[in-house]
Amino acid sequence: MLALAHLTRRLARPQLATGIPAVARWNSTGQPKFSTDGERVIYEKLTEKFKPSELRVEDVSGGCGTFYHIIIASDQFKGLPLVKQQRLVNQTLKEEIEGIHGLQLKTIAPK
Repeated sequence: MLALAHLTRRLARPQLATGIPAVARWNSTGQPKFSTDGERVIYEKLTEKFKPSELRVEDVSGGCGTFYHIIIASDQFKGLPLVKQQRLVNQTLKEEIEGIHGLQLKTIAPK
């Protein structure tokens, strides 16, 4: 029952115009607070490479740094197929990906 309530809350989150959950807004308005060093490193690398209009990096492994959820919107993705967008992110995070077990990645080309 608890899992169903958690899932319902996750599905009911409002969306921004770009399709990113509203909870991601904190990452677009200045230096966010990071739960782990891994979040900070990933955030900084993606910010430097893609100059994103929206970025959310979250360690969803409970703080041990083994599973991350990333949502990134960047003009650099315009005109690229989804697979190419995600390959660019994976190449940027090659070193970090070697040390983790899972990555949820959503890339967005803003309109």
